[in-house]
Amino acid sequence: MTVTIYSTTTCPYCKMLKDYLGQKNQPFTEKFVDIDDVARDEMMASSGGFLGVPFSVVTKDDGSKETVLGFDKGKLDSILTTPTV
Repeated sequence: MTVTIYSTTTCPYCKMLKDYLGQKNQPFTEKFVDIDDVARDEMMASSGGFLGVPFSVVTKDDGSKETVLGFDKGKLDSILTTPTV
């Protein structure tokens, strides 16, 4: 399972999300949409054009993807603890 976080350099909720994932020992990749045009375009494609951050994409081992808008602990916990087949 991989987690990609789209964030900005000044977003406090992005920092809270990264700290939370760190506490759970969940590795992630961070992409800054305010300084990286490629990351911004990638996020827009994944989110249907939405530019709010944090925006996370969780790619499961079976290749399926789930997205999380904002710092939503409940949704993240549900996705991260769901076993893959």
